[in-house]
Amino acid sequence: MNTIKVALIGNPNCGKTTLFNAYTGAKHKVGNWPGVTVEKREGLLHHDGNHITLVDLPGIYSISPYSLEEKLTQEYILNYDPDVIVNVVDASNLERNLYLTAQLLEMGKPVVLALTMVDVLEARRITLNTDKLSKALGVDVVPVTALRNLGLKNLLHTVIRRSKAKEVQEPPGIPYGELEEAIAQVESLLPVQEGVEERFRRWIAIKLLEGDGSILQKVETPELKALLEKLAASGVHYEEELAIKKYGHVQEIVPQVLEGDEGREILSDRIDRILTHELLGIPIFLAMMGLVFVFTFTVGNHFAGLMEGFFGFAGSFVTSRFGAWGVAEWMTSLVVDGIIGGVGGILIFLPNIAALFVAMSLMEDSGYMARIALIMDKIMRRFGLSGKAFIPMILGFGCSVPAIMTARTLEDERDRLATIMVTPFMSCSARFPIYVLFSRAFFPGREILVTLTLYVLGILVAVLTALLFKRTLAKGEKGALILELPNYKLPSWKTTGIFVWEKVRGYIVRAGTIIFIASIFLWFILEYNFSGKAEMSASIGASIGKAIAPAFSPMGFGTWEAALALLAGIMGKEIVVSSMAVIYGIGEGSLSAVLSQVGFTPASAYAFMVFALLYTACLATLGVIKKETNSWRWMFFAFGYQLGVAWVVSALIYQVIGLFA
Repeated sequence: MNTIKVALIGNPNCGKTTLFNAYTGAKHKVGNWPGVTVEKREGLLHHDGNHITLVDLPGIYSISPYSLEEKLTQEYILNYDPDVIVNVVDASNLERNLYLTAQLLEMGKPVVLALTMVDVLEARRITLNTDKLSKALGVDVVPVTALRNLGLKNLLHTVIRRSKAKEVQEPPGIPYGELEEAIAQVESLLPVQEGVEERFRRWIAIKLLEGDGSILQKVETPELKALLEKLAASGVHYEEELAIKKYGHVQEIVPQVLEGDEGREILSDRIDRILTHELLGIPIFLAMMGLVFVFTFTVGNHFAGLMEGFFGFAGSFVTSRFGAWGVAEWMTSLVVDGIIGGVGGILIFLPNIAALFVAMSLMEDSGYMARIALIMDKIMRRFGLSGKAFIPMILGFGCSVPAIMTARTLEDERDRLATIMVTPFMSCSARFPIYVLFSRAFFPGREILVTLTLYVLGILVAVLTALLFKRTLAKGEKGALILELPNYKLPSWKTTGIFVWEKVRGYIVRAGTIIFIASIFLWFILEYNFSGKAEMSASIGASIGKAIAPAFSPMGFGTWEAALALLAGIMGKEIVVSSMAVIYGIGEGSLSAVLSQVGFTPASAYAFMVFALLYTACLATLGVIKKETNSWRWMFFAFGYQLGVAWVVSALIYQVIGLFA
């Protein structure tokens, strides 16, 4: 069987991952905004007797290793030598996309152009002549629409044919004019390497003139180094001049292949004038978040009652059956109070979680999420971060782990560090059951407003922390925001369905594994002490809770039960709710109904939610902080800093509310 290695390369948000998913059957996250793929992914497929390894690389604008994504892509091409590069090109942004194409063609690798977003171009009444584009570039051009499976077979056939072709692609070279002499001088001093084609030697020479240090390390000689230093001292800015020539080459091609009114204003532009307005942008964003919570609570609460009734019935049924069968009392307690109470206590919020992910997916797939970064840019810059840093922070609304990994897309190392430190303050979905539980119990009819204030508070604490970091621990210049705004589009229900199912499935799996185990462990330490079976107030769990409970007294919830639930929540924030269900023995009843009877007031309930919002990230998040910073010191700093901020803000809010209550 013939084996073919294919690399998918293109600009951010050009449709690479959608194409990858369509071919491999994978369900990797796709998004209508840049920066979704932050590391390479591999998939396998078989077609016409060919074994194809498909590699989805991060979106890049250039083959110069200035960012982590560009470095990863360049290293993959050089070290793994793919048989064919599929350059995924967004037809609606042809000029910008072809700049990367020009660089790929200079490398001398076999390239096939996969043209996406042709329908967007047609909506602007612009026609792209693919035959002319193919002739101008000297490569095959295949239009594809991955979501509708259009052009996919044709692209595969073209890739296979190109991988087997004996003739070498000879795309028209970029005329560098007066720079050709310098290119030739550098090329003449390159070490002779067996099997290295002339075109690739030319590309190496161009990269050296651009100042690519990673390439220089591979081919450096004293003579070559001396020549490069001489050329650098000549006063010619080769990197800039070479880029100008490349763009000039692309700008000559684009008018030849596009026909229609390119200057015509499209719907996205008209919508952006309102949604990204300097004064209206923030209020509209808050209104959109409000609508998300209206949808989440309206739809979620309708089904949550059914879930609560089901688990209440399950607890009563098991108690009745076990009693009739003569099952030991401790076993009944374990199953009803521990397992059903703990796992059921978190699964009753599944409808709310699913509704939240539906709403967030629709906002993301429509293209609005990318606008939020632009809206926040001016505010973020005042607090020391680029608006681009807000993209990982927005992802933090789902889960802090992939959000922190997305910080790799930030070019500035100080921005990366600051973003990693502040992202856990964004309210992740695991905290959402806590808000639903307490707002339903203490703020009936005002759940949406209360939840919205928590999300806004998380953002506020994050940007204030960014200001502190950029002025102390991560000093540096504020970079400009260069962000692609994708076109608005109607969300794909298929994409939304996959996204929501993956999140819901993950939630159920966590409930059936981590929360299941945590509930059993918690039940055990609440039933026993070191002498054997004991009253709950004298158990191991109670002793642990009582030891740390005084620290929470200034926040109004200095009980051992609340303290123990928060401690357990470090494993995962949703475990706070399941722990409370186990502690209060809610195997057959409603946890919301119990909370007001165990010492909580509206003021302490709100302070509890604030603490849950801000305190130490879960173990998975701490682990990814260690991985991304490569430092135990920063991980422990994040642990302590988040805990301290949560304590101060929660206590302050409780005390202030107390003054006016």
